[in-house]
Amino acid sequence: MREELRHFHSKLPSTLKNTIVTAFFLTSAYAVSSILLDHTGQENNSALVFTLAVACISLLSTGYVPGIIASVLSALAINIFFMYPFGRFNVTLTGYPVAFLSFLCIACIVSALTSRNKLQKTEAIHRELRTKALYEQNRKLTQEKNRIELEAAQEAIRTNILRSVSHDLRTPLTAISGAASVLMEDEAVQHAQNAYLIQDIKENADWLTAMVENLLSVTRIRQEDMRLHKVPEVLEEVAGDALMKTRKRFPNCSITLNLPEELIILPMEPILITQVIVNLLENAIRHSGDLEHIELSLYQEENHAVVTVSDRGRGIPPQTLEDINQGKELPLSGDSDASRGMGIGLSACRSIISAHSGSFSAENRPDGGALFRFELPMETEGSYHDG
Repeated sequence: MREELRHFHSKLPSTLKNTIVTAFFLTSAYAVSSILLDHTGQENNSALVFTLAVACISLLSTGYVPGIIASVLSALAINIFFMYPFGRFNVTLTGYPVAFLSFLCIACIVSALTSRNKLQKTEAIHRELRTKALYEQNRKLTQEKNRIELEAAQEAIRTNILRSVSHDLRTPLTAISGAASVLMEDEAVQHAQNAYLIQDIKENADWLTAMVENLLSVTRIRQEDMRLHKVPEVLEEVAGDALMKTRKRFPNCSITLNLPEELIILPMEPILITQVIVNLLENAIRHSGDLEHIELSLYQEENHAVVTVSDRGRGIPPQTLEDINQGKELPLSGDSDASRGMGIGLSACRSIISAHSGSFSAENRPDGGALFRFELPMETEGSYHDG
């Protein structure tokens, strides 16, 4: 019942609430003063009763106005109903003007002090609530800052470990690949089984070397202080280098190079862009199932250079395609040998292109197969710079 009354009271307009409070306490003061007058036969307590009523009105109402109005009405009520001659207003008798004005001033002062004390209390509560809110917000910000700093520290540790391990792996892997190449040319080991094993060793060493290169590129790109050393390069020459490296590793694959009529020159770090093209070509060779119709195309669209690698193979599964275009990590399939290197290779491509302020995407071709595409911004000759 108390909660219902409190809810009903909170819904009333402030003017109506002030009127009800003022009317209630003034009526109560009048009734109490009348009872005292009937019992004592003379006026001696009405001023105290109405002063108490004014204090209660000021405390329970909103603002200064209800208390001031109650003070004026109380002074008039005392003069008319509880001072001789009873029943009419009179300030002509000795002392009446002073008593009337004194009570009015005292009532107004009591009202003002009570209202100000209530406002100060309300402001103190609001300040306390604001302080608590600011403290809670500061606590959350501090926790978030500590979390970000911890994640940054962990990422730095992971990056340093990856970089150290990658550097340590690259040298022996290169030696293994080189030794396997020498053995493949040795007539003493041309036995079919031996040749197959050596070829397998070389292919796996080359694959591991490529993965290490991708890891190094990703960790380097993700360094906050990393700056690309971009220089004007002919895109056709960079693509030619990538195609030559790919054909050397996969001599049995047919790759078509489509070149534009005019040379495309743009700022880039050529080693990294070469790595991107090699990754995309190797991805098509390993995962498309098509070794005869792989195409590497270069052309220009407005102020961007565009590079595409396409095939006519099995295409990209819808979920994998969505993950690639959203920049998510690719899940490993059950056939790890068929999908190995795809995630880290495409992640390296995306990171490198993003560092060049370009865009990277993939799609399935309408006539079958997959197409990977990246764009690089072309700048005017005077805008070449590092980073």
